[in-house]
Amino acid sequence: MDLLPNPAIEASKQAEVQEICIVGAGPGGLAALQIIMETPQYKAGLWKPTAFEEREKAGGIWVPAPPVDNPPKTPLYDSLTTNLPHPVMCFQSYSFPPSTPLFPPASTVEKYLSDFASHFDMNQHIRLNTPVTAVDWDTASSKWKVKVRGDEVHEFDLLIVANGHYRLPRYPTTPGLGAWLAAGKATHSAWYRRPEHHGKTVLVVGGGPSGNDISSDMREVAKVVIQSVSRGTSEDIDGGKFKKRGRLAELLDINEGRVLFEDGTVETGIDHCILATGYQHHLPFLPSSLLKLAVPPPVPPLPEHLYNSSYHLFPLARHLFPLSKSFPPSRLAFLCVLRAIAPLPVMEAQVRAALAAFAHPEILDPTQEAVDILTHYEDLRARFGDNDLQIAAAWHVFEPQQQFDYRDELHALAGGRYAGPEWKVPQWVRDMYMERDVLRSEWRDLERRGEAEDWVRGVGEGGIEEWIELMHKLLKRADERHRNDEDQTAKL
Repeated sequence: MDLLPNPAIEASKQAEVQEICIVGAGPGGLAALQIIMETPQYKAGLWKPTAFEEREKAGGIWVPAPPVDNPPKTPLYDSLTTNLPHPVMCFQSYSFPPSTPLFPPASTVEKYLSDFASHFDMNQHIRLNTPVTAVDWDTASSKWKVKVRGDEVHEFDLLIVANGHYRLPRYPTTPGLGAWLAAGKATHSAWYRRPEHHGKTVLVVGGGPSGNDISSDMREVAKVVIQSVSRGTSEDIDGGKFKKRGRLAELLDINEGRVLFEDGTVETGIDHCILATGYQHHLPFLPSSLLKLAVPPPVPPLPEHLYNSSYHLFPLARHLFPLSKSFPPSRLAFLCVLRAIAPLPVMEAQVRAALAAFAHPEILDPTQEAVDILTHYEDLRARFGDNDLQIAAAWHVFEPQQQFDYRDELHALAGGRYAGPEWKVPQWVRDMYMERDVLRSEWRDLERRGEAEDWVRGVGEGGIEEWIELMHKLLKRADERHRNDEDQTAKL
């Protein structure tokens, strides 16, 4: 179904204009604006969006800032590059320029987002330096009351929350951590920007992209770097200059710098600990009457109100629409609470589905959506038992291919032209996502050899097929290098 066919617009000139509030002008807020602006409703003057952005520039976490706030405005560190090839991670509506490095640095992504906003003339709808401080649902008027800086209050019909979930640091419950933090011997990676001297031996806790990057960075300035990874095994590399260990069990004596890992291994002489342990869902502008900050009770039945466990928002139909007794599910959408995905194209699909539900609330069947949530809960319960915290932590985490099925399902829900086969996720996207680590390893090898720029020069001028061909060439290179290594080993 189309959001609102042109004949319907002509017949609805008397309809009230609907104001749409977007919280945040990072990637999610920009995706929302771009897709709203291409709808018949917007072009007919029936939808009027406003995006409120607390910072001085659109772009979200990709806009750098010194780590002076608590928490910092962004966790962006100097060495950050994307961990996905940009043809896989970019907005479908806007590609990175030709010759862009396949795994671009953060500064390139920041410019890409700025150019994206300018290209689609979004800035007219963005209010910078305007944080949203409070949002509440007014039952009498069936509108959202949105307060921004300076106690300025506006009314909106529809609400899209796109403030991201990489702001409030998550600290583990590791025994002894409090004392190390108080002594200044432990910090969260949200404050990390570049490798600085913190002593001879540094412990990095976390095995995600930031944990891996920071562990690599710190080898430039520390004599020994120890990386603690859940379910990891002990391994000493480079003569013990880089040590991999399992989950951190306890931070012991501060003066001795002694720590204990789950496998019983003890390390001493640690001068500093960097916690690359992730971030919490944080929506401080929503009152407890609408969003309770707690782990939700076991289901069934579904709770009548929304919960924020800090790991997940619950219950959300399709990880997007809140099922709450407080307000209709078709009046609010939470963008990209998911993890372990290529976020930008997922955001686009979510916005299309959200706008379809805004225009046609009947496409959401609350009963079926509740059944789907309960089914997902039972699937996770089969894995984690009755541990509701583990269920919460896994709730918004997708298996690699699941995100692409999800995008297809959202486009089917949006209907109309989005239901056509041309909107299905292409097979090359699925394939290259699965090869992302191989591609990144090869790309880094090209960068070390000074060959990367030659590989991408002019690529993309003839369209996306050139990027697909380049990635296939990189995979072929990786295969050939692997075979050569095997041949050399066989000769020994």
